[in-house]
Amino acid sequence: MNPVAPSSPRTRGSRDLPPASPSTRASLQAVLPDGRTVEVPYARHPRARRIKLSVDDRGARLTLPPRASLAAGERFVAEHAGWLATQLHRHAPPSQAPLEPFATASLPLQGAERPLRWQPARLARLGEDPSDPDGLLFEFPERATPAAAVRVLREFYLAHARAQVGRWLPSYLSGLPRAPRSFRIRPVRSQWGSLAPDGTVSLDLALVLARPSAFEYVLVHELCHLLQANHSPRFWAEVEARFPAWREERDWLRENGGRVKARLKALLGGGAGS
Repeated sequence: MNPVAPSSPRTRGSRDLPPASPSTRASLQAVLPDGRTVEVPYARHPRARRIKLSVDDRGARLTLPPRASLAAGERFVAEHAGWLATQLHRHAPPSQAPLEPFATASLPLQGAERPLRWQPARLARLGEDPSDPDGLLFEFPERATPAAAVRVLREFYLAHARAQVGRWLPSYLSGLPRAPRSFRIRPVRSQWGSLAPDGTVSLDLALVLARPSAFEYVLVHELCHLLQANHSPRFWAEVEARFPAWREERDWLRENGGRVKARLKALLGGGAGS
């Protein structure tokens, strides 16, 4: 949970707010308990009603209401230096290696690390390894480029994601006012999913690397927005009725989501961000 100043009513999460004007952006220096100094970008936002400090895989950010002084923001960050250090450590992605033909020895899939065997072939294809029930087989032309391997891996992950959605969706359609118009699955920088006004559900491709129960929770979360287009108690009651273990999966994503997203980004390179 991100710290917010207690003197004003609660506001929406920072990613729900439209970006501030570039002219309002700057940064301040924060000293962590271990003596390290980190840069914290801040922005004034006309709709912010209290000071908020947030951290994601891009680092820390401070949101200031229009009339809040910079000195107040600096004090707020100093008061939460311990929390800031913990969150920066949690969101710092470990070193990740890119996909390297005939060198990468395993791939993450559905919450597990799957052994990967490379085999020279005329056409590129990635699938289950017939010689290893837990392994994957990447058939790949020896002279093909790494970019070609990335394209095959992306399509492999996309196919698995679509298959999982197709397997879970029928059991959750009952009780919804309508079925989703369509599904869009792609790499996303921050969110795990969203529902567009036209009923299109967007899901992060990185979910196919997460444990299946976490992926299923995100799907249910977005489907429940067809009933409640908010995060009110009524919305969470709908989620609870359909997926009672949602808290455990939400916490798993908070704890492991940064690493999952970082792994996909490393494997797919520049094509993994959005």
